[in-house]
Amino acid sequence: MSTDDLDPFLGEWAVGVVFPHAPADQPPPVARAVFERILDGRYLTQRTEVPLAEAPDSFSVVAAHEDGTFTQHYHDARGVSRLYAMTFRDGVWTLLREAADFSPLHFRQRFTGTFSADRTRIDGAWEMAMPGEDWKHDFAVHYRRV
Repeated sequence: MSTDDLDPFLGEWAVGVVFPHAPADQPPPVARAVFERILDGRYLTQRTEVPLAEAPDSFSVVAAHEDGTFTQHYHDARGVSRLYAMTFRDGVWTLLREAADFSPLHFRQRFTGTFSADRTRIDGAWEMAMPGEDWKHDFAVHYRRV
């Protein structure tokens, strides 16, 4: 497994974020995400710029592992750094954080996103779980290839 398996991500995406508390008549804010390779293609980066104070800009680096999994190293403008276990199989992208890493684990997080058949959309959602509680929807995220 290598980052070559992540080719469907490459390029620029418009990202819509739908928060549960947002008014239904208000269009979701649109962020920008760019996926590209670095260091002779060994790593995939994701830069995301978000025009909302409550959703910071971020930069992630994805590394491939021999067992077919990936690790996403996430960093954002708040100074938060996190490590996510990542998979990408059959058009489904997952991220999971269930242990403390660069920062304490105050809650667990997981993301599941599904590529459209033509690979021009990724529809997904983040979930969170407080200690001792079940997973709950946090917010939806929709990527559209630019």
